[in-house]
Amino acid sequence: MSGTVLIIEDDTRIANWIKVYFERAGFSAEVTHDGESGLTLARNTIPDLIILDLNLPRLDGVELCKILRRESEVPIIMLTAREAHAERIIGLDSGADDYIVKPFDPGEVIARAEAVLRRVKGKVQQVLTRGGITLNETTQSVAVAGEPVVLSQAQTALLSTFMRHPNQVLTRDQLISLTFNNDFDGFDRAVDSQIARLRKQLSRHGIQPIQTIYGAGYKFITEEE
Repeated sequence: MSGTVLIIEDDTRIANWIKVYFERAGFSAEVTHDGESGLTLARNTIPDLIILDLNLPRLDGVELCKILRRESEVPIIMLTAREAHAERIIGLDSGADDYIVKPFDPGEVIARAEAVLRRVKGKVQQVLTRGGITLNETTQSVAVAGEPVVLSQAQTALLSTFMRHPNQVLTRDQLISLTFNNDFDGFDRAVDSQIARLRKQLSRHGIQPIQTIYGAGYKFITEEE
């Protein structure tokens, strides 16, 4: 697999280490060491993937991720040295598609990157419309009641699964299997955070299409089926 990767990491040793492994895997990689320059490069180079450290000078990773997610749908993998599960959730809530906790094996970073890119490139080119929600799987664009919304790649993938299985109760494991082909390893309950963020984006006028079925999973409600 090939593509352009932007690595935003303030630790020079780690950044260069990741760069070498991506280049060995056939990617073109560029490195920067602070949030502001990372934002500039992301806007100017339009990479296929961003590897983003959570703790950055000048503009921290969470804020940078939020800005990038408002502007584009570029896949983002966040790196964090924090062990607390809540901190990992913060990264996902800011719009990241995946996270890896330091210290990590560089091979894991490459594997996660390729999994995210497969999800992006493997989409069936189709427009799904249900209950006032439109998902264009070619452009990865989403509109709710005619209003565009910006979702991360993971959230868009989850929405696609929900829209393809209307009025069905799906467990967390089923969602992971159907959506990510089990490439969501290590997220544990973090998929719930992605769904919570997705629900906020889809809610309109008190109507919420994704319902929690306590003790069972989630259901995408539509009167069309």
